[in-house]
Amino acid sequence: MTAGTGPVLHGRDVELALVRRMSNPSEGRGGAEPVVLVAGGPGEGRSVLLARAARDFPGAAHVVGAPRRQVPWSAARALLDALAPSGAAAGRAARLARGRGGIAAALAALCPPGRGPVLLCLDDFPLWDAHSRAAFTAHWRTPGARGTGRIGWLVTSAPGRPLPAADAPVVRLPRLDRASARALLADARGGRVGPSVAERLLDEADGHPGVLVETVRRLAPGVLAGTVPRTPGPLVDDGVLGTVYGGLLGALPADGRRLLGVVARACGTPDAAGGAGGDRDRTDAGTALARARALRVPTEALDGLVAAGLLHRHGDALVFPDPFLRRAAARHGERHAEPDRRPDGDPTRGRGPRRDGSPRRDPGLPDPHDRHRADRLGPPPAVRARSAAARGRALLTRGFAALARGPVMDAHEAFLQAAKALRDREPAEAADARFLAMEAAWAAGDVAACLAALDLIPAAPGTERAFAEGLRAALLVRPDRARAPLASVVAAGAVRDEPRLLLRAGSAALVLGDVTAAARLHGRALARARAEERASLLPRILEHLAYAELRAGRYARAAHAAGDGLRAARATGQLNSAAHQHAVLALVASVTGDEPSVGEHAQQALAIGRPHGLAQAVTLAEWALARAELGGGLPAQAAARLAQLVRPGPSGGHFALRMLAVPCFVEAAVASGRTAEAREATEQYALWAAFGLDRPAPAQLARCRALLARHGEETSRWFGEALRRHDDGGNEFERARTLFAYGTWLRRRRRPGEARGPLRDALVTFERAAADGWARQARAELRATGAPGTRRPEPSALAGLTPQQRRIARLVADGATNEEVATRLSLSPRTVDHHLRGVYARLQLRSRVELSALMAAAER
Repeated sequence: MTAGTGPVLHGRDVELALVRRMSNPSEGRGGAEPVVLVAGGPGEGRSVLLARAARDFPGAAHVVGAPRRQVPWSAARALLDALAPSGAAAGRAARLARGRGGIAAALAALCPPGRGPVLLCLDDFPLWDAHSRAAFTAHWRTPGARGTGRIGWLVTSAPGRPLPAADAPVVRLPRLDRASARALLADARGGRVGPSVAERLLDEADGHPGVLVETVRRLAPGVLAGTVPRTPGPLVDDGVLGTVYGGLLGALPADGRRLLGVVARACGTPDAAGGAGGDRDRTDAGTALARARALRVPTEALDGLVAAGLLHRHGDALVFPDPFLRRAAARHGERHAEPDRRPDGDPTRGRGPRRDGSPRRDPGLPDPHDRHRADRLGPPPAVRARSAAARGRALLTRGFAALARGPVMDAHEAFLQAAKALRDREPAEAADARFLAMEAAWAAGDVAACLAALDLIPAAPGTERAFAEGLRAALLVRPDRARAPLASVVAAGAVRDEPRLLLRAGSAALVLGDVTAAARLHGRALARARAEERASLLPRILEHLAYAELRAGRYARAAHAAGDGLRAARATGQLNSAAHQHAVLALVASVTGDEPSVGEHAQQALAIGRPHGLAQAVTLAEWALARAELGGGLPAQAAARLAQLVRPGPSGGHFALRMLAVPCFVEAAVASGRTAEAREATEQYALWAAFGLDRPAPAQLARCRALLARHGEETSRWFGEALRRHDDGGNEFERARTLFAYGTWLRRRRRPGEARGPLRDALVTFERAAADGWARQARAELRATGAPGTRRPEPSALAGLTPQQRRIARLVADGATNEEVATRLSLSPRTVDHHLRGVYARLQLRSRVELSALMAAAER
């Protein structure tokens, strides 16, 4: 719906004026986009207010609701389609929204500065797909990404559904006053309502616009006019409330919906808080919860119902703030023969026309609305008839499917629901489901979801409880409390043979930073899974094994494990595991200097990881691209890419990898002049290194401090400290990088004799690790020291240049200046300088003289 089609609005002048003022982009401060939330119950006019605000907006306004077909990014694409002038433009904007720039980049492409103010109205936002909700919420919570304040946001939400941005102003819709309700009634029926019926309707509807309109819609014209007598009973009956409140109740989790019904039926009973004939909207909390437990209804959902505002706590009493919600909840789970069921004993029940004049359905024929009604009010009868164990196992199957090849947060939710269903009858399977939910949330980089999945696991015995407690402490950054329970899990893994338990023990070792034990445990898990022919477990085990070898600096082993894991993932259709294996292979290729392989594997990982929410695989792939750029002599590009990964918060890299990438960022940032950012990152890294969860961290911290030192003596001292700590770190590649950095610093301080030793040691390690890119840089530094026996690049190395680089290299070798090259090739001097730096970095040359000699040798 676009502006110009807003309906008539009654009794909302104050709220509408407030919405107009707060959602106007001209009211934004400091370039921030105004975001306003409209909260109201079912039928209270959220959508109507949205349409009216869009109609009255002076600029372009768009109203977008939740699409019927819920797939990842479907709602975001619906909004971008409304903004874009063509389908191609919408597709480009959708790709930008899923990229690094997020929603801000997409809106910048579709709403240029000259377009004027825009109001975007998002109706029933909590019902949007998870990917779209996360993207828009991140945009609103990141002030720097909000643009220039030319866009206003108006977002609606209902009780029982989370508000998308907690820091945004909220406009809550109250009930209508008597005069406004009367105007709405007259508008609904054109004034054709008898006076006595009108007064009765206004009394029973109590200012609720949705209830009033739905009641009028269902009554026959003669009954409304007062000319046809009506059967005794309330005009606002259960059918009306079921229609108005069915969407809200159907959107609640099953446990919350059932508990709300139990509390509603307990209200107004003799043992309720009001006594017999007392307050029908109030009951004693203890009485209601006792009834719920007797009916085997879980009571854990009570806090969520209170937090959502569906119930209020007054001392020991539970109170329904909305009497209509109480009535709807009490009747929600009961089946009705007809939506407008009459009381028992009514002689006209089941015969004759309905009260709205429509004919009754033949009971022998299927009701065409049954499926629609089931979708609105709950699962179909066949699903409700299943046992809890059957429902739980069906949810487990759904979770495994999403974990293998779908959005991982969908898997997280399915596993959590399975754990709730299996908790009473199959506690072991329920615990496994929660561990799987935690694993899915870990892959997504969602710490809060990991903690939620671990919340009920401590009830499990033995190592499972220890594993849950240790992981919770680690996620809360309490390593002092994490070490003992996780160490007990690692020790227990030494005597286990079950691959699933060995995998868990290996994960505990990785969290503790014991990569040797992690590789050993995962290797045993791999052998057992292969012996038992458990093909579906192989990709997960090889994924963890490859990561353990990567952390240990054994890149050849990591590549072998990741290659096997990639083949196993493809054979079993586990796309998400394949994305992780691609990311590991990209990181290995960034060390060996195989740039085509880095790009190929990284793009494969990102193509799967981004739409599926695999934050861990995405972070590894981006890190691989940055290391390849740093190893290829492009520190500025590497620093820009790594800055996104080491940033804290949801817009940064994966929480378990962010600190591991800091030394790489510091090296790139110092080389590209971003010293202030490097210092800030180093101080954060120092706090993390003190936890002792990564053996090479103290040595790498000393190397970072050496790179940032302001005086020569301080630099030399920190490099010496780093090399001493590397003796205990167990990562030869990182030691070689420290030697290379030290030798480079000595050579630039005009101490070539002292620089040759560290550079030779670094070169030997790089060659042993097949790190060709790093080896090329070490050879170039050795040549610069005048060391004998260092090899110059072969003429065949020119084949690795791009066509543009070869043209520029030829002209420079012939003696042309950068300005002359720019004129000849119709480029800017800055572009020529950029390409020339790439030529020098790739060929490991330091001057035009060396380039001329190499070109001459190639011609010969």
